[in-house]
Amino acid sequence: MKHTYQERDVFVAIADPTRRKLIRLLADSDKELPLYELTNHFEMGRTAVSKHLTILKEANLVVNSKKGRETRFKLNPEPLQEVKDWLSFYEDFWKERANTLKNILEE
Repeated sequence: MKHTYQERDVFVAIADPTRRKLIRLLADSDKELPLYELTNHFEMGRTAVSKHLTILKEANLVVNSKKGRETRFKLNPEPLQEVKDWLSFYEDFWKERANTLKNILEE
């Protein structure tokens, strides 16, 4: 069976609240976390959490390594720079609009 690696868009990957929570858990950890430890934070099974981790991995947001029979995960924050860059445009946009409104109200 031939497997093809699909690269996912980072915005698609972070669209789901479960995946955002996984990113937060991995970001808050100073070590690689095994699947069972991540699963403890959710009301779903290991298979469902694993599927979310696969989507994050396809977006290059998560990397994994094998330690014996256990798979451990850690965050790769680099793809989040694309999100930050996109959001910074809107932050500047709304700051400008707020300053314009402030000036109008002060007149």
